[in-house]
Amino acid sequence: MRYAAIDIGSNAVRLLIADIIEKESEITFKKNTLIRVPLRLGDDAFLEKEISERKADELVKTMFAFKQLIDVYKVEDYMACATSAMREAQNGRELVDRIKKEAEIDLEIVEGQKEANIIYSNHIEETLDKQKNYLYIDVGGGSTELSVFAEGQAQASRSFPLGTVRILDNADKEETWEEMKEWIKVNTRNYKNLIGIGTGGNINKLFRLCEEKDGTPLSISKLKSMYEYLCSFSLKERINVLNLNQDRADVIIPACEIYLTVMKYAGVKQIYVPRVGMVDGIISQLIERNLLNKVK
Repeated sequence: MRYAAIDIGSNAVRLLIADIIEKESEITFKKNTLIRVPLRLGDDAFLEKEISERKADELVKTMFAFKQLIDVYKVEDYMACATSAMREAQNGRELVDRIKKEAEIDLEIVEGQKEANIIYSNHIEETLDKQKNYLYIDVGGGSTELSVFAEGQAQASRSFPLGTVRILDNADKEETWEEMKEWIKVNTRNYKNLIGIGTGGNINKLFRLCEEKDGTPLSISKLKSMYEYLCSFSLKERINVLNLNQDRADVIIPACEIYLTVMKYAGVKQIYVPRVGMVDGIISQLIERNLLNKVK
């Protein structure tokens, strides 16, 4: 059995095709194919407040290609979600209709809270020490999702319109930074020794650059050192010397700034990086949805 997840983000568009594995009472999944297309819709949405005709055409072509792959892989169920850029684009709904008509993909523009719920439906905290408290930090191109977990339960969750592409475009607002800092202070002050769980492409890349072993947490001091190291290179050098993709080399700096800010204000000294993201959360939601249907 196979499921597919489509994530239309502000920086990139992703398709994950996953094989569903059923073992006795447990259902898990294994990544089969992951495709990432760096469309960067956020540049249009955050500056012009609508997706340009050129990028709309590219998105429709991408969705058409994804639909062909979904059919070829004989996927049984899929879910397609669009986040921050499409939320803010005035022609977002029009584009949803066009994708349905031309690519035969049902696409949902999800609100920030639902995006946060999808991300933490990966339930990474269950594989860690349940006696400890965790802060999920997901940094995307257009928004940052934060969720506080204590005793295995979500205590507070919030999405902020603060992301890497938005910062690069100078479309972030000082009041949003202050609002996020205040929310962190209020919602984390009752939890000592909070541990971070970082998701998203940028923290995955930062973890690899830091050369930590899988399963071990990344300290805030090491992340800060990596930030300073990356800042010592020009954009061109980050591409040519550090071998970063062009669409990663610029966003990795503001991503680092967001993670470090959140960790500082939450008192988080180390962060686990399970290398999962929105698409993994969508697959988890599909498993839960189909499991409920079976029970009914």
